[in-house]
Amino acid sequence: MKHENKNSDERIVKVEQTLPPCMRRADRKVTDEKWIRDFLKVTPMGVLATTLGDQPFLTHNTFCYDPEAHVIYMHTAINGHLRKAVEENSKVCFTVAEMGRLLPADTAREMSVEYASVIVYGHASIITDMTQATEMMSLFIKKYFAHLETGADYRPITDKEIREISVFEIAIDSWSAKKKEAEQDFPGAFYYENQKVK
Repeated sequence: MKHENKNSDERIVKVEQTLPPCMRRADRKVTDEKWIRDFLKVTPMGVLATTLGDQPFLTHNTFCYDPEAHVIYMHTAINGHLRKAVEENSKVCFTVAEMGRLLPADTAREMSVEYASVIVYGHASIITDMTQATEMMSLFIKKYFAHLETGADYRPITDKEIREISVFEIAIDSWSAKKKEAEQDFPGAFYYENQKVK
C-alpha cells in the first residue's frame, strides 16, 4: 500500500527524545530497527493501551504492521470502549512480546527467563476511507491466512461488512525494544509448558 507523507525513516523518533524514562538494562536494548520491524511483522498478538476519561484500558488483539507506511492496523466491533477511547484521546501505547526459555540458577534471586519485546508510542485514528480499510483487511488475511486464496477459499470482505467494524490506524511516533537471550547450551534451560484452561 502507498501512503503519502509517511516515510518510515522520517517517522521514527528515538524514544529517548520523547519520553522521560530510560531503559534500566541498556545491555538488553535493541537498536537494530530491522529486527524491530521484523518482530512486529511476525508476532501474532499485541496489546493496545488507551484511556477513556481517567480509566486506562488494555485491548489484546490481532494486528498488522505495515512497514511501508510505518503504521499498525487493528480492527474491532463498530462500538465499544476502544473506539470511544480513541475518539476521546488518540495518544496510545502498543506492545508485543514473546517468552523464551526459563533459566534456572542456584538461587531463587538469579532465576530468569529469555524474552523479547517492543513498545510502540503513537497516535491512533479511525479509518473512514473504504478503500484504505479494505486494503488493511487484506493485510490481515495475508498475515494470518496466507495459505488461503481469495475467490477460491473465501469471499473478499464487502463494503457493508467494512461499515460494521471499527478499523484503527496507529501512527508510530517512536518505539523501543529489548531482548534477553542466553547461550544455547545454558545449563538446564527449558520452555514453560502452558497449562490450557478448560
